[in-house]
Amino acid sequence: MRVYWGHDSTDARTNANLAAWVGQKLFGDKARGFGPCTTMAVFDEQELLGVMVFHNYESAAGIIEVSGAANDPRWLTRSVLRQMFAFPFDQLGCQMVVMRVSADNARLARILTRYGFESYRIPRLRGRNEDEIVFTLTDDRWRNNGFHRRIVADGKVGS
Repeated sequence: MRVYWGHDSTDARTNANLAAWVGQKLFGDKARGFGPCTTMAVFDEQELLGVMVFHNYESAAGIIEVSGAANDPRWLTRSVLRQMFAFPFDQLGCQMVVMRVSADNARLARILTRYGFESYRIPRLRGRNEDEIVFTLTDDRWRNNGFHRRIVADGKVGS
């Protein structure tokens, strides 16, 4: 798998097109723009597996929102997760990541909960007939979630 970062590209259109792809997958005809954003796309050879969009960055509060969509569930590996969250926490210095998920997306809700996110269900946040869950992950919970720990040769636990 190969990871492509939109902010590393000199072609701003590619970053914008990847963000638009996520908006279309998430919201269909009601797709909205993400405004200023950075994308992280994962490819297997030439096949696009999934894209994350980092948007609504509030540097003073140390918060960024993340949205994503996928063509294939195999894109969400430990390595990809590590890179995905190292960007806001290690590179931007954020103290919290926020993700908004349809209450109907039980699979993603399970993944985010296992990963260390806390959840807050808000009735009708996606419209009259659909609730949304706001998930938050702090830098402390991310660093201590155990997903990125590995045992190194001398028996010590590493990151």
